[in-house]
Amino acid sequence: MDKLKVFLITLGCSKNEIDSELMIGLLKRSNYILSSSLEDADIIIVNTCGFIKAAKEESIETIWEITEYKNIGKCKYIILAGCLAERYSEELLDEIDEIDGIIGTGNIGEIDKLIKRLEKGERKIKITENINESYLENVERQSFRTTEYVKISEGCDNHCSYCIIPKLRGKHRSRKIEDIMDEVKYLVDNGVKEVILIGQNITDYGIDLYGEYRLYELLDNLNNIEGLKWIRLHYLYPDNISSRLIHSIKNNEKVVKYLDIPLQHINNEILKKMNRRTTKEEIENLIYRLRKEIPEIILRTTFIVGFPGEDDAKFEELYQFVEKIKFDRLGVFTYSREEGTPAYNFPNQLDEKIKEDRRNAIMELQQKISYHLNKKKVGNIYEVLIEEENGDGIYIGRSYMDSPEIDGIIYIRSDKALQTGDFIKVLITDCLEYDLIGEMVE
Repeated sequence: MDKLKVFLITLGCSKNEIDSELMIGLLKRSNYILSSSLEDADIIIVNTCGFIKAAKEESIETIWEITEYKNIGKCKYIILAGCLAERYSEELLDEIDEIDGIIGTGNIGEIDKLIKRLEKGERKIKITENINESYLENVERQSFRTTEYVKISEGCDNHCSYCIIPKLRGKHRSRKIEDIMDEVKYLVDNGVKEVILIGQNITDYGIDLYGEYRLYELLDNLNNIEGLKWIRLHYLYPDNISSRLIHSIKNNEKVVKYLDIPLQHINNEILKKMNRRTTKEEIENLIYRLRKEIPEIILRTTFIVGFPGEDDAKFEELYQFVEKIKFDRLGVFTYSREEGTPAYNFPNQLDEKIKEDRRNAIMELQQKISYHLNKKKVGNIYEVLIEEENGDGIYIGRSYMDSPEIDGIIYIRSDKALQTGDFIKVLITDCLEYDLIGEMVE
């Protein structure tokens, strides 16, 4: 019997991308064939996102689009994975007849077993037993781009009042240092130059395994891998950024001086309602300390506006904080009221228009801040990773100051032909609000 062809769609975050790669690795190990088109696929897997309202809507829309391939393509089975599938498994199976199977976030290691059950004639299979399952080790990654994400932990113990993630991804679980080292060495051996270490909260890395926070030790070890160029960190909650960790970031040359620290708000009353573990004063002290210890540090953060009880004065405090601190990179989300979270039942929920207006106000402010900071970079020379050719001697790249897809880019003019993955020196000659313009220098 011929092996079935599988097409996998990934929605949501980079952590989902890694889960998809692990599933692909398992399917290839079981000799399933990866299809290059939806029309030709016997099995379509949709790795969904269910974090906030917009992500849920995108996932549902994609699922409905995929159901058509049971009519216009060869599709025999549709399988859902990821956070939306974990969160609404019963509802999805009940309401969308075309769905044949659901696999939860902690059970992706059983994807081939699920398919075998479908091939035997079972339908409406749900495997969502354990969100706290250990990370799937020893599954070879299939993607070897210049930049790759490496998940160093799964789940989260923070239980922020607005966030559903602990219910979808389980408690915080760190991977062993030696397992992460083996994966990064394998990626580097296959041409990867930059690894982005990710987890819901990587500041907590190691506390569950070793009884202490060990991100500093992981960085010290990764810094010794020959052939690795950049190590980037996503996402560090502010409460456990220790002196040892700052020292490691500062002194390990391969660790780029860029930190993504989600702060979510700055008003102490809102922070407490959010069940965040830091105060405004602690946050300000941390930022001051990081900028003093590592003068070239680039700080990215995210904020939530429109949280229940955020009145005009509390929003103004946040606005003035952004104006004062001048973050290098900043994103703003409007509060998404998620069932199953404590904040869902909080009083003083805000109107959507107020949330949007507040988001727009901070983003307009940040645009001015970003342009002002970019102007200061004109005349500087940076090491830049080439990511694509734009034609006519123009290339697109990133410096250490920018993470892929979420931050700015550098447009580079070069008379010399460049390759994706090259690291070159670039003189910045001009700037836009978020992007830089430069030319290659020898």
